[in-house]
Amino acid sequence: MGAASMRTAIEPDLLQTFVAISDTGSFTDAGRRVHRTQSAVSMQVKRLEDLLGRSLFLRDGRSVRLTRDGEVLLGHARRILKAHNEALAAFDRGGLQGRVTLGSRDEDAATILPAILSRFAETHCCVHVEVVCDRTPALLAGLAANEIDLAIVTDGYGAAGGIVLARQPLVWVVAERHCVHECDPVPLALYHAGCKVRHWAIEALSRAGRAYSVAYTSISLSAIQAAVSAGLAISALPRSSVREGFRILGEAEGFPPLPAYESVLVRSAKAVAPVHDTLACYILESVGTVAAGPMGAGPTGDGAPMVA
Repeated sequence: MGAASMRTAIEPDLLQTFVAISDTGSFTDAGRRVHRTQSAVSMQVKRLEDLLGRSLFLRDGRSVRLTRDGEVLLGHARRILKAHNEALAAFDRGGLQGRVTLGSRDEDAATILPAILSRFAETHCCVHVEVVCDRTPALLAGLAANEIDLAIVTDGYGAAGGIVLARQPLVWVVAERHCVHECDPVPLALYHAGCKVRHWAIEALSRAGRAYSVAYTSISLSAIQAAVSAGLAISALPRSSVREGFRILGEAEGFPPLPAYESVLVRSAKAVAPVHDTLACYILESVGTVAAGPMGAGPTGDGAPMVA
């Protein structure tokens, strides 16, 4: 068999590791995902590069990024792995199947969920996940009515039996090129009435004696970010929602500290099938839960570490 033919025989494990490195930007993090040591991951990359005769990654300190050849391979690798998993699932009579309705807030649907669901689909291609985006109170109502199986919601609305996925600070933000934060009253772009973040922001300003006006209200994270980017208002956002071009404001500029923001995973009483357990565990592992134990054990106490 000639060299060209040999190069077509790429093991799925090599592609799986390659995709994991591309997704995480780190050999170490990729190793955790594919359950291999960093040295084993490095050896797999070398083997893949030798097979193709091309360099796939550029090393930049502790992080890595794809070369142009790596970018070409990535699309092919995802399609190959998808077909590979579908073929295995077709002959696995005991494989996971079913449908799950997952509730999500707008900000999570735009940030963490795409990567999580993409990876879940790679390994559970016979499971259909329907995502419902809405405000936390509506998601909790859907859970109570068993219209939603699992939901990622904001803590503080009385959700029972949830597990804390992440705890991060809320911060005041303004566009770097604007000084709207110096206005009196300061204009705010906030979530809808009834939102806990809106309540915390207004309460903090009121306690500090800082005059404000709610200039923009939306249920959409992107709409709030757009108002801030345009220099029309400031906002209070989770740190993970601070986009490039924003500046964080602090007490030196007259903006008081805000409480921590917690994301919680909850499930309906009737979501007890293996497919629900699997997706719940997958979300916990992917996000990096700060709680231990099975679903329903409740959130952690004050000593849990912060996940930024």
